[in-house]
Amino acid sequence: MRPRVTLVLAVLAVLLGGGMLVPAAYARLADDDGGAGGGTESVAVPPPAAPQPPTLTNAPVSVPFDGKYFSWALMDRETGTISGAKNLTTTNSTESMIKTWIVADYLRRLGDAPLPAERRKQAVVAIRDSNDTAAQSLYRAGGSRAVLERLISMCKLTDTRIDAQAKWAYTQMSPRDAVRMGDCIADGTAAGPKWTPFLLKEMASVRGTTAPEDQQLKEGGGRWGIIDGLPPSITAQGPVSIKNGWTMLWADLQWHLNCLAVTDKWSLAVMMRYPKDHGLDYGAQVCQSVTTQLVTPQPGAALKVPQPMAKP
Repeated sequence: MRPRVTLVLAVLAVLLGGGMLVPAAYARLADDDGGAGGGTESVAVPPPAAPQPPTLTNAPVSVPFDGKYFSWALMDRETGTISGAKNLTTTNSTESMIKTWIVADYLRRLGDAPLPAERRKQAVVAIRDSNDTAAQSLYRAGGSRAVLERLISMCKLTDTRIDAQAKWAYTQMSPRDAVRMGDCIADGTAAGPKWTPFLLKEMASVRGTTAPEDQQLKEGGGRWGIIDGLPPSITAQGPVSIKNGWTMLWADLQWHLNCLAVTDKWSLAVMMRYPKDHGLDYGAQVCQSVTTQLVTPQPGAALKVPQPMAKP
């Protein structure tokens, strides 16, 4: 009988031992699954994603504008989406803003041929100083009206209309088409692969202010408007290429003023007409104000960093 007793006792010992081990193992599993195990281990939380650099995005714009016409449009160049004022398809005379295309069209048609010194000088001052004589010479070299017809077809403009006498300054263009033109210039369609870097560099080198001494009969200082509304956090990302157009027309005693700027991320146009007594600075400040309101995130805005969730 003694071996049987020994066997029975051994079996009982295994069963009793197993019964004591199972609850312990279960308790450990419950702890790992977040149960009522009473553990104090912290939960690993991934670090927050790095904030996106500031840019321009569609946002409500409020400008106490005093004039006959005001509109704006913004293109997200990464998606092609255009947003802006409700009247972004209405038009204004382009004035000198269209000089960007006149220069681009000449350069593209030049192709791989060398740029003559005189033509290079004309291209530079037409952009940097908004020189009318230089722009007119390049316009005629491109076939005058044909230059504008190529603009409409190549940049796929839908609202733009050519003046009856084909005067480039009187071309009617909407803000929607203006940002399309900006995109067409920046993506290389307008000036071609060889000359696009040259053109964008000249647009980034526009000089001169709204001061009377910088405004002459055939040229004028044009570094103002959108560029003044951009914070350093955006301008530090890379060059901003701009071209403004402005004339006080005696025919209607109105300033016809447009601002255009383009980067690798966006294209922005602000266009307006307002009484001559308001002066050039008024329009420049409107362009600046619109731009500032489109900056995202706004300078000084608190960055919301996700916080780790407390363990239940």
